[in-house]
Amino acid sequence: MSSEPVAAAPASTQPLSSTEEKKLEAGEAPLAATLGPAAVEPVAPAPAPGVDQEKSEAEPVEEKKVEAAPEEKKAAPAEEKKPVATPQEQLLTALPSIIKEAEHGEIWGVTLKDASHVPTTIVLEKFLRANTKDVAKAKAQLIEALKWRKKMDPVKLLTDVEFDKSKFGDLGYVTVYPKTDAHAKEIVTWNIYGAVKDNKATFGNVEEFIKWRAALMELSVRELDLASATEPIPVDGVDPYRMVQVHDYLNTSFLRMDPAIKAASKETIQTFSMAYPELLKEKFFVNVPLLMGWVFAAMKLFLSPETVKKFHPLAYGSSLAGELKGWGSELPEAYGGKGKAVKEGLTVKYAAEKAAPAPVAEDKAEAEAPKTEVKE
Repeated sequence: MSSEPVAAAPASTQPLSSTEEKKLEAGEAPLAATLGPAAVEPVAPAPAPGVDQEKSEAEPVEEKKVEAAPEEKKAAPAEEKKPVATPQEQLLTALPSIIKEAEHGEIWGVTLKDASHVPTTIVLEKFLRANTKDVAKAKAQLIEALKWRKKMDPVKLLTDVEFDKSKFGDLGYVTVYPKTDAHAKEIVTWNIYGAVKDNKATFGNVEEFIKWRAALMELSVRELDLASATEPIPVDGVDPYRMVQVHDYLNTSFLRMDPAIKAASKETIQTFSMAYPELLKEKFFVNVPLLMGWVFAAMKLFLSPETVKKFHPLAYGSSLAGELKGWGSELPEAYGGKGKAVKEGLTVKYAAEKAAPAPVAEDKAEAEAPKTEVKE
């Protein structure tokens, strides 16, 4: 009798229909419902002869361990993550290729080197700030600036070139205000456009005007003395290596319509925003005629919003001292201070003015002839 129930077991080995196979594979029906009533009683098949029951039950646990292994491997890369390089570190890494492409490695009196060279880090930080820390844009601008310096050689323009005084004399000066207890060292570049004698002569040759203006800018940069700097620009802090510029437009109402001056101004803004970024702390436009709005409109096209914020138009030159807290009293009297005149400052080299032509022979003889005193 004990062997009879076993004889019914073969019913469970009958092949499944194709519909039932699909349901089982998709999990749509429980296993018992698919196999039929005969398969319900055997809860689990008897282990094969010679197979240890404990080992058979432990096998699914080993499969779970194998499934968990990939999760441990996925977590491993997170531990190996390296810190992302800062924008300045990225630009320093690219510096050798930048110098190679530009075929020039000097800027603002600084020979570009590596991360241990403070003046180099100052230069790179200025280019990064001018481009809101965009490394690709800062790199492109630095390459362009280095190429421009190689071509223009502004250092030579300052040290060797003598400019025409009839065109540019009294037009630009640099004043240095030494460090005191009240303020740090301050540098002011003055552009006195009211000193222009002939618009066409001064602004007609744009290239010549740019060279003169670059020489004056290099004079200011030389006084900054970035090459001797020992402290880097603080991270996200105030840049201490900057200067002030003053453009005086007294008696220059003609600027509104003169196309030569407009062309020179446009070229100057484009060139200097590219070649001298982040060197200005503030820029003042004093004695500004009411109809000179086009100047400021032009600047907004080529300069970043942060740079434009540094620009301050003033209707009267005497208001300038009040804008420079702590050292405004040192400015010239014309600008509200009690200091020395603008013309006592530094300037570029000028060629000696040509001597007046010698008198012709007849005039000379006439001038040297003795005069006879007439007696009554």
